[in-house]
Amino acid sequence: MSGLVIGSRGSALALWQSRWVAGELEKLGHTTRIEIIKTTGDKITDVALSKVGTKGLFTKELEEALLDRRIDLAVHSLKDMPTDLPRGLVLAATPVREDARDAIVGKKVADLPRGARVGTSSLRRMAQLKALRPDLAIESIRGNVDTRLRKLDEGQFDAILLAAAGLNRLGLADRIAERLSIEAMCPAVGQGALAVETREEATPVAALDHQPTRDAVTAERAVLNGLGGGCQVPMGAHAWLDGDQLHIRAAVISPEGGAPLIRTAHGPASQAQALGEELSRELLAAGADDILAAVYGA
Repeated sequence: MSGLVIGSRGSALALWQSRWVAGELEKLGHTTRIEIIKTTGDKITDVALSKVGTKGLFTKELEEALLDRRIDLAVHSLKDMPTDLPRGLVLAATPVREDARDAIVGKKVADLPRGARVGTSSLRRMAQLKALRPDLAIESIRGNVDTRLRKLDEGQFDAILLAAAGLNRLGLADRIAERLSIEAMCPAVGQGALAVETREEATPVAALDHQPTRDAVTAERAVLNGLGGGCQVPMGAHAWLDGDQLHIRAAVISPEGGAPLIRTAHGPASQAQALGEELSRELLAAGADDILAAVYGA
């Protein structure tokens, strides 16, 4: 098979990710080309993501192109993907994961003065940072990585929160003031992992799948699905393997601040889906349903 068309968003990070996938496929003997597709999330740049309220902000148009056979595969940041995929599409590969942690650029959290302005577009990051430092002024920031760094450098913010993986991939790791521990800030489901989405028919991209990453994100996405499935749920989940044992930590956080609701689980990696589902039930029973109802006005 040759001439694979890869659908990608147009940001520098999205193109890095798509070019990486293209390079891996070319090593397997396939020729590729990248088709840039603008998504709803790329078009709405002046509203906080948590207020847009639409699932698939960064995936919908790419998935439509897949279903219309204009592209053969789409490359996403897995954290952008809702847990329910359109009929006929599958998550064909989850390549080896990058650093899943969040990073702060500007100053370390402990070094920020009272009232410092910190930018993030994520309800999850905002809520956890507020729990760590309720004295900070946390404000919405949108745009790609370069745009956010420019706003920081212009003095619009004292610090910004970004995924460490994106900064690593773009060669900007030296901008990181601090990589936040999983305990301090539970990452987004799938953060640091890529998702290669295709139609259900046989595809060569399955060769790019990394089983430990697949097991980990399967558990994380099962937690998210149990809590509603959207990308802007104020929760994080991170799973990792130790031998054949899978460990998972999940947190649901009130945007108003306060201590996150945290639960952990571990078990065989072969039970990743069941572990995530059970953890979501534990979180709901412990009060996560009340937090989510308050967030969504239910």
